[in-house]
Amino acid sequence: MDDFGEILDRELDRWQQAGKIAYFWLRDDDAIEPTTPLDRLLELSGTFSVPLTLAVIPARTGEALGDRLQREPLCSVAVHGWSHRNYANADEKKQELGRHRPAEDVLGELKQGFDLLSHLHGERFIPMLIPPWNRIDAALVPHLTGLGYRALSVYGPEKPSALPLVNTHVDVMDWHGTRGGRDPQALAVEIVARLRHMFAHGGAMGLLTHHLVHDAAVWDFMSALFEVTVRHPACRWTPVADLLQAPEIPV
Repeated sequence: MDDFGEILDRELDRWQQAGKIAYFWLRDDDAIEPTTPLDRLLELSGTFSVPLTLAVIPARTGEALGDRLQREPLCSVAVHGWSHRNYANADEKKQELGRHRPAEDVLGELKQGFDLLSHLHGERFIPMLIPPWNRIDAALVPHLTGLGYRALSVYGPEKPSALPLVNTHVDVMDWHGTRGGRDPQALAVEIVARLRHMFAHGGAMGLLTHHLVHDAAVWDFMSALFEVTVRHPACRWTPVADLLQAPEIPV
């Protein structure tokens, strides 16, 4: 992955020369319970001191995950819908938080998820909603504040929203092809494109992973990415909570 590292280094060198810091954050989806892949993710992120936000599915989790994360000071937890169940029609993109059910039912589940995860994870809990499949009916968003949510995270460039958005921008998985890890060069190009946007407009670079389905290519890429970025003085992996509290990093 030498070319991969050179691509990132060149862009981060530009940031260093300008006296700027590029903020990265790591989001991993679909956590439920302690597993071997989760242990591997926690070990990898911990080795490089990379803060991690787990998107946890409330209806399918319990105390076991809370107990496991007690010894992970760099790990936070956010709400990943309720059950990660698809209610869309066969000819539509998958969606749990859409218009396929009464809004009061959807919002009721999101309140349940908020209360459950805040109870299970205490100070580790972030009042942020991460919709399954990164999709939510826009009409629901203004109601989230009343449930306690303070932020929303989906995939892609941030757009105007009734809640602060801290999105992910690069997905390591080739969902429509091999369903394994994507080409490192392609990922580097996407990361650099995001960094160039940030250089001009601010924001952070969100990396999206799914520990339960990673293959060797994903783990190798994450190791290489962490190796390049944590040693560069113009890059900083940061907790998502800090991004929400830092007005100088507009997202």
